[in-house]
Amino acid sequence: MCGLCGEITFDGSLADTTAVARMVQALVPRGPDGQGSWSNGRVAFGHRRLSVIDLSTCGSQPMVDNELGLTAVFNGCIYDYQELRAELEGHGYRFFSHSDTEVILKGYHHWGTDVVSHLHGMFAFAIHERDTGRVVLARDRLGIKPLYLAETPGRLRFASTLPALLKAGDVDTSIDPVALHHYLTWHAVVPAPRTLLNGVRKLPPATVRVIEADGSSTERRYWEPRYERRPEHANWSARDWEDAIEEALRTAVRRRLVADIPVGVLLSGGLDSSLIVGLLAQEGQTGLATYSIGFESVGGQEGDEFAYSDVIAEHFGTDHHRIRVDSDELAGSLAHAIGAMAEPMVSHDVVAFDLLSERVSQSIRVVQSGQGADEVFAGYHWYPPLARLGREAAIREYAKRFFDRDHAAMGRVVSGRYALPADPSLEFVRQHMSGPGAETAVDAALRLDSEIMLVDDPVKRVDNMSMAWGLEARVPFLDHDLVELAAMCPPELKLADGGKGVLKAIGRRIIPPEVIDRPKGYFPVPAITHLEGKVLDLVRDALSTDAARERGMFRPEYVRELIADPNGELTPLKGNKLWQLGLLELWLQTHAA
Repeated sequence: MCGLCGEITFDGSLADTTAVARMVQALVPRGPDGQGSWSNGRVAFGHRRLSVIDLSTCGSQPMVDNELGLTAVFNGCIYDYQELRAELEGHGYRFFSHSDTEVILKGYHHWGTDVVSHLHGMFAFAIHERDTGRVVLARDRLGIKPLYLAETPGRLRFASTLPALLKAGDVDTSIDPVALHHYLTWHAVVPAPRTLLNGVRKLPPATVRVIEADGSSTERRYWEPRYERRPEHANWSARDWEDAIEEALRTAVRRRLVADIPVGVLLSGGLDSSLIVGLLAQEGQTGLATYSIGFESVGGQEGDEFAYSDVIAEHFGTDHHRIRVDSDELAGSLAHAIGAMAEPMVSHDVVAFDLLSERVSQSIRVVQSGQGADEVFAGYHWYPPLARLGREAAIREYAKRFFDRDHAAMGRVVSGRYALPADPSLEFVRQHMSGPGAETAVDAALRLDSEIMLVDDPVKRVDNMSMAWGLEARVPFLDHDLVELAAMCPPELKLADGGKGVLKAIGRRIIPPEVIDRPKGYFPVPAITHLEGKVLDLVRDALSTDAARERGMFRPEYVRELIADPNGELTPLKGNKLWQLGLLELWLQTHAA
């Protein structure tokens, strides 16, 4: 797990190694264990390393294989690297390290860009071919590892974070009105390739981009699960599906134990993380380190779920760590969390993960986490109503339940220069949910959330906040074999028992029932859903600055209304609308001023 960056030029000039060095410096938190750089004329790579596999210097990056004429930088972890290494050794390849990075290099030489189809894991990488000048960029199937791009005539830069690209300089930081519409509509989700800044794009998940020496390039999507029933499963009972999914989940959890250092678990006390703990216990893990976080209650909202995480910790005898945060400490940590955001994220979970990651990283470097289960196994409240609707009606219902505001309401929020005549957010949802490969409306919504919302909200949140403290977070519910199987599973089995029915049935075999039958909870951070005190002051001040007025994104009268009643307008998902605006302005002032 690391941070990578680089520059490629196409106009005859040398790559700007000074700009690459600035990007490397911005990536220090993602890789506290070492750094490296490499250049060859028009191409330069930079890297920061978090040592998890092959802790020796042999695993350092950029990794150069002079015999093959290849150089790579890589961020992530390949869980089947040992099996792939053995296979490649059978093809005659010799290895100089024990790292998964070298497996990608040799695998690329052997399989070409199809190497991505052989990798089980989370990854973003860049590979340079010495003999052709070609550069290949790739991102894992579920977008767990990020890769941002800044293109100008004659040059392409890339990095693990958007702020790193900004540190390199010469980036158009003007606001993309379509991305702003997505941000304000879709709970801060801005689908790839867009970001809020016109000068920065992101490589979509499950995508390989091949860039030739002359600057021409092609992109290929290499993975696209089908949300349809298959003939071979026609006679499967509910128990058959439960058994198959349980085995796939066991395999996913087992894969994510691959490391040369200990692996812990972020334990929220919910079904998903509790299942991970239970499965690891059944794998024979003893003394497993688990971590939970809780916050001070604000405005009558409870701020922790320790009662549930304690049940799991006691039942499985884990080495459990309770982390409690008061409101003043939360307010003081906001600046760091915003600084760690590659893109602005309004979910209150972001700050929780930042604080949790800070504490956890003091005692362990790798953890498993339960993100993705709700999107893959239908855990959210907006899925059941879609089961009885046709596709177009389901699209409107999805937007009604999930979008923070509709297109008409946008007219109250954004100023004229950012207003759009059409509704790009609803149209994006319509096109995605109407596409082939999803049998029912529920299938279409699950596909949309797994491929788009999950990538640019929960997954990005976990990557940004954990890596800001040099902590590697692994997400077994996003094992691509498990996701493919879940996509084929009949929606009614996932919707059963109030949602995540298949997982709950599996859970009843493994974990205490009181964790399964509890009301659905979310990571509670009351001080952000209910704005008051120092957090409210921070938001109010950000929206009142000269920078905010000059940017002119929001109608002044709307901002005044929100500030006058800071907790009066909530989104359908109970998010605070003033926090949405304030967080965006705080992020822009931090990164793109």
